[in-house]
Amino acid sequence: MTIERTGVIKFRGQDVTVLGGDLKAGEAAPEFTVQNLDWAQFHGLADTAGKVRIISAVLSLETDVCDRETRRFNQEAASLGKDIAILVISADLPYTQKRWCGAAGVDQVTVLSDHMTTDFGLKYGVLIKEARVLRRAVFVVDRSGKLIYVAYMKALGDEPDYAEVLKAAKAALA
Repeated sequence: MTIERTGVIKFRGQDVTVLGGDLKAGEAAPEFTVQNLDWAQFHGLADTAGKVRIISAVLSLETDVCDRETRRFNQEAASLGKDIAILVISADLPYTQKRWCGAAGVDQVTVLSDHMTTDFGLKYGVLIKEARVLRRAVFVVDRSGKLIYVAYMKALGDEPDYAEVLKAAKAALA
């Protein structure tokens, strides 16, 4: 049975239902299945095994804040090295994501879609039921699969603390 919560976040000024519970640092990160830009299944933890992962849940790449956040992580990825994988997940359709990535020149992060099954959204507590989009959150998962950083944004328009996210990811490399 899926947890349904209200009073967590607003969408277009209205209180909405968030599906799934919030995760906490120290917990095991749940495995999840999403689609890559070619519609193939992507297993978030298994397909990035051995790496530190930054997982960014965004509403839609087509919005200003999500566009800015994804471009920022793409820029940061170039200096982080191959031991850190950055996954950006939205409920946008894969062909929309592919078009956006091409137009934006985003090629250093892995952009993924939770549109088909909402598996990620439910397991990470970011699925907004009424709009079937994801609320903004960032997770850092260490090489062993443990959550070491979790931040749920209080409003959809809030950006994450990039310095804190990057600090947590770099610390997990040690």
